[in-house]
Order: sequence, then structure tokens, then C-alpha cells
Amino acid sequence: MSEPIEDLLRRVAPQVLGVLVRRYGDFAAAEDAVQEALIVAAEHWTRDGVPEHPHAWLIRTATRKLVDEHRAAAARRRREENVALEPPAAPVPDADDTLRLLVLCCHPVLSPASAVALTLRAVGGLTTGEIASAFLVSETTMGTRISRAKAKVAEAGAQFELPEPDERGRRVQAVLRVLYVMFTEAHTSSGGAGLQRVDLAAEAIRLTRLLRTALPDDPEVMGLLALQLLTDARRPARTGPDGELVPLAEQDRTRWDRAAIVEGIGLAVTARRAGVVGEYQLQASIAAVHDAAPTAADTDWAQIRTLYELLERVTENPVVTLNRAVAVAMTDGPEAGLALLDEVAPKLVGHHRLDAVRAHLLEEAGEPEAAARHYAAAAARALNVPEQQYLTMRAARLRTR
Repeated sequence: MSEPIEDLLRRVAPQVLGVLVRRYGDFAAAEDAVQEALIVAAEHWTRDGVPEHPHAWLIRTATRKLVDEHRAAAARRRREENVALEPPAAPVPDADDTLRLLVLCCHPVLSPASAVALTLRAVGGLTTGEIASAFLVSETTMGTRISRAKAKVAEAGAQFELPEPDERGRRVQAVLRVLYVMFTEAHTSSGGAGLQRVDLAAEAIRLTRLLRTALPDDPEVMGLLALQLLTDARRPARTGPDGELVPLAEQDRTRWDRAAIVEGIGLAVTARRAGVVGEYQLQASIAAVHDAAPTAADTDWAQIRTLYELLERVTENPVVTLNRAVAVAMTDGPEAGLALLDEVAPKLVGHHRLDAVRAHLLEEAGEPEAAARHYAAAAARALNVPEQQYLTMRAARLRTR
């Protein structure tokens, strides 16, 4: 079966953008031209079929768009003489510039939020509306943010190359954060009818593999790839026949991807041997403990609790404390977990997971009425349909007891 046009466009768009940036050096103009070319391709290919060399077709079309823009702007007429109007129709070389494009999107002149947004747009293939939903801002605001990010990269005179060794550490951390956020959005969608986005998760994993090829000994790169694989391994069992959410404790573990689990645990072990503790390594270790348990009852919650304590020290992230509360409840009882929730609650006001975790612990503590109220509150704030339905169902079951 041929690849769907939408999937093909999403897969090749970053590669086409990389070619144009390499050739002409103008990231902002190239990104706009590629987006216009994708719109034309979606229309023409649906009607006339996919061309023999889709990469070359898109590069030709995007280049024409780029040339038209240069012609329309009087201030850029000098550059027009250096723009090749018609690149050859021969197949494009196999070299993939996606990694360089990723590093460019994570340029240090950008704030972390802007770098994530730009990468999700240029490399991840998300629409401006989808990115806006992830950041809880309007589409207009996000569009402006992305445009400013492209302008800042251009003003900085960024080169389409991997960073020098003295700058690499900072740039790699920025890239890792972008890939982490991209995978997180894929694992639990910030909106819409589906719980997870398989295509975006696969792209995040592919890009992390590319980063590891460039930096094979970096323990945090290994840690992030391990975390992605160990988390994605559970995806087949994470939803039911109708797309409904299936919580971890109730999943059919025979449906988990054992090959991904073996690879992920191997990477996590190798990363730990480096002797440097990082947030992605710790998260991968937590995922490995879950994935190694034959049943939910066999989960080593004491080890998970210790790992969350370490992760909390490294990140000082209140969401980590929220997760630690679950582990504390599993080792010391729900009352202990609820006490920890009370401590972190002021930092998570309005977060639907705070209500969801509190509801779960209240249910475990034998307080069904209070649990139902918090399940309902969590459902009202959840951003995707499967989570909303699951939380609503939990509340309804408790109210009918």
C-alpha cells in the first residue's frame, strides 16, 4: 500500500527545508516557501498522483516560491541573481539535513519556548494551531512567536552546521528539551479526539536517534532515547478498541513492544554507567522499572520512589513531586500521598493532573464522594477527549456505588 500523501509530506518536508536552507541560507524565507509548496503539493498530488521524485518536485516548487518572494521584494533584488531558478529534476541525494535543521531551530538566541515552537513547526510538522494548543495560547499569538523566532535566527546569522565543541553542550541541552516536549505532545496529545500521535512520536524517536549518531557517548542523549522507547513500547496497550484510555495498571502487558523495551533498558543501563546523573536518565530508569515488571503488582514502587526523589532534586519540577506522591502512596499508603499533594498543590493550581491524582488517592483511601468530585474537576480541565472520557467515567462509577 502506498504511503498516504499527508504522511509523505510530513516526512519529506524537513528534508526539503534543509536543502533550501543549505542552498540559500535564508531560514525564514525557505520555511515560508516550503509551507506554500506543501499546500500546492497536497492539491496537485491528490488530483494527479504523487510524482516519481517527490523530493525534487517539492524542492523545485519551493524554490520557485522563494524566487517569487525575492522578485517581489525590491530590497532583495541583488540576491536574486544568485538564486538558481530551476534545480535539476534528478533525484535528490540521500543526505538528510534534518539534524542540522533541528540544531538551527534550537539556536541560543531563542528562548526555550520559542525554540520548541519553531522546531515543532519546521521539523515536527505540527500546525500553528496544534502548537498553540500545546502552549495554551491563541493561534495568532503562536504565529507571531514563530515568525519572531525565524527572524531572530536570521538576524543572528546562524549557520546551517552543527555547533563547535565549546558551544555543543548548551545547544545539545536545548535540542534534548525540544525532542522531549515533542515526544510528550505525541504521547499525550494536548487536544483533539486522540490520546496519542503515533507519527509525531516516531519522528521524535527518529530525530533522537540522529542526535545519538552524532553524539554516541552523551549519556543524556542515550537517556532520552531510552525514555522514548520504553514509553512508546506501551503504546499498543494504552488504548482500547474504541480509542479509550487504559491506565498502566490495567494494560495487557503481552501487547507491549518487547524489542523496544530491551533496547530501552540497554540504553538506560549504558547511560547510568557514565556516572553523570541527568533528568532524562532518571526518567528512563523509572520507565524501565515499570516495563520490567511482569504485572502491575510486581512493580518495585520503593525503587520508583527513590528515583523520583532524585529527579525532584535535579529538576525542582512540581509535576515530578506529583508523580512522587503516587509512589509514596504505593509504599506508605494513600494518606501519605495525599499529604504530599497538599504540599505541592499551590504550585499546580488549575492543572488537571493534580485533581486526577488526588481523586485516585482519595478513592484508594475509601472516600468515594470526594474522589468523584475531583475526577469530575480533572475531566473538566483535561485537553484531549480520551482523558476527559476516562475521568468522567471514573467519577460516574463512584457516584453510582
